[in-house]
Amino acid sequence: MKDSQLELGLTKQRSTDLNFFLYRRALHPELFHIYMDKHIEYGNFQADIWIIGLSHLVTVQSGGTMVTELTAVPSDLLTDRNLVTQFRFRGERDFQYRFSDNMRYIFSSQVEEMTEHIFRTTYRDLVRYAKTKGLYIPYSQWATNGLEPFSFIDYETRHNELHVHAYHAFPGEWRILRTQSIFETGPGTGKKAG
Repeated sequence: MKDSQLELGLTKQRSTDLNFFLYRRALHPELFHIYMDKHIEYGNFQADIWIIGLSHLVTVQSGGTMVTELTAVPSDLLTDRNLVTQFRFRGERDFQYRFSDNMRYIFSSQVEEMTEHIFRTTYRDLVRYAKTKGLYIPYSQWATNGLEPFSFIDYETRHNELHVHAYHAFPGEWRILRTQSIFETGPGTGKKAG
């Protein structure tokens, strides 16, 4: 049996340590400490969303194509097998990838560094909204500056599409990592203009 301390998401992450990973495969749940999860079956795809500490994982399967988006601290536990790309979160970043004619992936991210006042206002508004929808987990064990770090994932299913908005709040750094992902599935997806 694996030592649970080796699970990703079990210890507090810093925003500056987080990387983006995109895989053409699923990753095993035993690698992660999953605080909350959601399984979605809609139209021509199924998806799993996991909150794994101040990071997340989304796996979408449609037809014979499987795609996994991961935000996490780099670790020897993670494989390079079927890794499409990896990069560290800095400022703003956009990325697109066509997996097949039946799967296109669109991603954007932003690391927002704020003044304390703006962070507290944004934090309060996000928490209020997060408590009404999606997946929301505060981490009282990692509270800093009188605020609990949190992860919030909002998602929306559309015809042949899954939209995922993730927010990870780091009160010790006055930063919020925001990501937006669109998984487009269905015939001809790879032929759309990008």
